[in-house]
Amino acid sequence: MKATYEEFEKKIVSILSSGTHLIYVFIAVVLLALAALSLLDAFAGIDMIITGAKDSGMMKALHAVLLTIVIIEIMETVLGYLRTHTIQIRPILIAGITAMVRRLLFFDTQPLSLLLLGEVLLAIIAVLVLTMSIIYLEKELK
Repeated sequence: MKATYEEFEKKIVSILSSGTHLIYVFIAVVLLALAALSLLDAFAGIDMIITGAKDSGMMKALHAVLLTIVIIEIMETVLGYLRTHTIQIRPILIAGITAMVRRLLFFDTQPLSLLLLGEVLLAIIAVLVLTMSIIYLEKELK
């Protein structure tokens, strides 16, 4: 009786594991599509530069490229999980740094206020903490 229960439990765990795996594969495909669309947006920014709107085109292209990097790093986390069945922290930290740098680059488009200054300081602190985390992880792995 106990052996039958253990076999049944193993089958259920196997089925659930397969379902989780399929969901992660689907998430990776969606992230790949989003990265491709974001990259197309970067090309639209380059087209704006060519047609004469240099400043807004460069900002659009840079914004899209950095967003693409964030999406790819998140996708790398999902793919790493599919390969190793463990969550890799480094791609998440890189995505966080890229997102914060992206945010810092676009603060100049808003009028300066005390609240905006606070946001800038918090974003800088976040970049520093995330960078120190990556350095710490690299030292732990050695």
